Amino acid sequence: MRLSQILFSQGFGSRRECAALIGHGEVQWAGRTADDPDEEVATDGLVFNVQGRAWVYQAHALILMHKPAGYECSQKPRHHPSVMSLLPPPLRRRGVQPVGRLDEDTTGLLLFTDDGALIHRLTSPKHHVPKVYEIEVKHPLDDDQIARLLGGVVLDDDPTPVRAAAVQRRTSFTLSLTLTEGKYHQVKRMLAAVGNRVEKLHRSTFGALTLPPDLAPGGWCWVSADEARALGGA
Repeated sequence: MRLSQILFSQGFGSRRECAALIGHGEVQWAGRTADDPDEEVATDGLVFNVQGRAWVYQAHALILMHKPAGYECSQKPRHHPSVMSLLPPPLRRRGVQPVGRLDEDTTGLLLFTDDGALIHRLTSPKHHVPKVYEIEVKHPLDDDQIARLLGGVVLDDDPTPVRAAAVQRRTSFTLSLTLTEGKYHQVKRMLAAVGNRVEKLHRSTFGALTLPPDLAPGGWCWVSADEARALGGA
């Protein structure tokens, strides 16, 4: 693939802007500064630098973010900044989208990709992708609440009961809850249905991925090829 086309595919601007980056000596690969926008470059395992920052060529972007509180998972946020503002311009330009949503006050693992088929697979209720939430509640948990979360509760907009795939009570006020579907505000509404209230909510796991312990709130990282395959990507 031509080097300028590679930059274009990775979100570094229009074709003309990508050619200009190369012409101005701002692109390096294979230990040298590139000077020909039409140079043919193999993309397998390609790592290149643009304006001093290293980038890995990705046919489809798949990244993991530690979402902080106070951000909306929307391209057009209403009351808080968008999580998109935490991403560098090249990723925003290439059209990555959040895989599902977390409320503005919810923290934790949030995926982004520009692979529409993967978004569908990970968000479709038919595929039952597990997601684990760490929850702090207002009132002490009891055995009846745990049993009802596992047995199924009815939400106010759907007569079909929804169930947690797993529940682990950690303390009197904290629990881990695994869901394989993603209804609107589902965790908060399920806890409300059993007579409790969510005070803090954090997603720690999405499918085969776990939030890295050293990834600070607002930080992001690439999902490796092996992790993507385990998740169901290419």
